[in-house]
Amino acid sequence: MRVYLDNCCFNRPFDDQRQLRIRLETEAKLRIQEAVRSGAVQLAWSYILDFENMNNPFGERREAIRGWRAYVTVDCVETQDMKELP
Repeated sequence: MRVYLDNCCFNRPFDDQRQLRIRLETEAKLRIQEAVRSGAVQLAWSYILDFENMNNPFGERREAIRGWRAYVTVDCVETQDMKELP
């Protein structure tokens, strides 16, 4: 199985965990992380994640998210065809 986590997913564990929905989403994301680390799930990445993370104002979060690149098995890079999409 291959998963793509958007920037919101990567930032969820840093959010206020007092709300039940946020805590449940965080727990789900952490389980996915475990599966990625163990090799049970492949992690897909994109240049958009790099761009969004580069603009993250929180340095600690930015570095933690960047660290997930070490687990990437599929990396989607920008192409000319993508740039020309309406």
